[in-house]
Amino acid sequence: MTDILYSIDLNVLYFFNHTLSTGFLDKFFSIITNVNNWYIAYIILIGISWTKGGRIGKIAVVGAILLILVGDQLGHRVLKEIIARIRPCNALSDIITPLGCTGSYSFPSNHAINNFAAAMFFYRLFPKLKWILFITAFFVALSRVYLGLHYPSDIIGGALFGMLLGYIFAEGALRLNFWFEQRNKTGDNSQFSTENKNE
Repeated sequence: MTDILYSIDLNVLYFFNHTLSTGFLDKFFSIITNVNNWYIAYIILIGISWTKGGRIGKIAVVGAILLILVGDQLGHRVLKEIIARIRPCNALSDIITPLGCTGSYSFPSNHAINNFAAAMFFYRLFPKLKWILFITAFFVALSRVYLGLHYPSDIIGGALFGMLLGYIFAEGALRLNFWFEQRNKTGDNSQFSTENKNE
């Protein structure tokens, strides 16, 4: 069974890394896989959420920062070190690597963890953003396979783990927002009761 799954993993990897390999896609996936190219978009989104999103927007900003920190460290420092899977670009001699290779471990993909965690988190808080969030996460994760840096199973594992983290953090954010709402209502009712007594 393990051999069959590994064979499927390799076939999918080679399809994206070899069969679809073109100069245009090399440039496209090299751009979207680089987190440095996303900083401006991140800053704009954080700014909009903080200034225009009200209380839930501010909770979302703080929650997203904590989520990425936790997910990134769990993936890189814990899961990768425990599983210690060699990257395909280091394990297979014929892998095409437009960006070169790295010596860190392969499973799970931190790009998949972080992007799918953020997608799930913001989807739960702002459902209207669902399509753009998950399509973006999908292409960023797919870029890692195309560039020969991860097996497809690294992406799937990272995406599932990321979505689980994103869901947990989103639940925490929604409950915190609900708690603030209830506290404000209680405060308003207390003030109203005091004013009635004074009358």
